[in-house]
Amino acid sequence: MAKQPLKLKENFDRNIAAVLQKDLGLKNFWALPRLKKITINVGLGSFLASKKDYSQVIETLSVISGQKPVITKARKAVSNFKIKKDQPIGVTVTLRGKKMYDFFNKLVNITLPRIRDFRGLNPKGFDTRGNYTIGIKESTVFPEVNQENIEKIHGLEVTIVTGAKDNEQGHKLLKALGFPFQHPTIINS
Repeated sequence: MAKQPLKLKENFDRNIAAVLQKDLGLKNFWALPRLKKITINVGLGSFLASKKDYSQVIETLSVISGQKPVITKARKAVSNFKIKKDQPIGVTVTLRGKKMYDFFNKLVNITLPRIRDFRGLNPKGFDTRGNYTIGIKESTVFPEVNQENIEKIHGLEVTIVTGAKDNEQGHKLLKALGFPFQHPTIINS
């Protein structure tokens, strides 16, 4: 019987953590940065502007994430954007635990390579706390999404929240987990 490959969390605990601890120069194993959560967001602006039904976005996000999304509503009215208070403005999902690791693995190994002309992710997508945000222009790059059932293609935003103290720790964590960052020579050209 063939040996199954280690799951991402097990691989992190058994192999990656020791290398990362040495690379970051941390003495305490529990001080290592880890994945905390992944949030997936879709803005409904284009659906609301054209007065289209956004139930397709909810279905797509639930298929991609494996759990039911939450509809975010406007806290206050903004007349310049034609937004009323309590009007739906987005759809979001927060993944933790096993679903988070499964989604991360699917994102790195299946979804990102399916993006047309993909040359790696820009390492400048970090905020100051080591969290990384990716904008994906088409939700159809996810293998679960059936392109024939989609009326209007929409993008989404994936934010990977880490326990890193700064961008350097976040970058090293994601790189150790197999995140496909661009080579520095590609960024400068």
